[in-house]
Amino acid sequence: MDYKALFSSKSFSLTVKVLGAVIVLLLVFQLGVIVGFRKASFSYRWGDNYHRAFGGPQGGFMRDFEGRDFFSGHGIAGIIARIDGNTIILRGIDGVERLINVASGTPIRQGIANLTVSDLKTDERIVVIGAPRDDGSIEAKIIRVFGRGSFTPPSAPVTPGPNLDQLQP
Repeated sequence: MDYKALFSSKSFSLTVKVLGAVIVLLLVFQLGVIVGFRKASFSYRWGDNYHRAFGGPQGGFMRDFEGRDFFSGHGIAGIIARIDGNTIILRGIDGVERLINVASGTPIRQGIANLTVSDLKTDERIVVIGAPRDDGSIEAKIIRVFGRGSFTPPSAPVTPGPNLDQLQP
């Protein structure tokens, strides 16, 4: 058999090109599978930790529309219970304590003043906007400080004022 003629033929050249294209397409497909798997894994872990990180509805979504135990998915508000380095233990308005991780570049503001973690004190009211982590803690993206005091839960009963028709002149 004449190998020199086989390797120099147009059919061999076309076969090698087609085989190379198939291998490249398979590699691109595999890369897409890997990226898709990583995205799906992240979404799954994020969903699993959503309730621990942000205190979503305890019975799950679509079960309780009264708003008693639902909290915003964009952050958490509460009172600082303890500060340990760059970690804040925050007691939410529902009484549940959550772990807040603060990176060195995380903006912390009170009014127009820029603060650092060392400026924060226990019993200060703060709002944290962040993202849940795999361990159930919250990675703070921005922290807003409102001073000392307590939050009134949104589900607290409102005391009506006096009825003006019943007031004596």
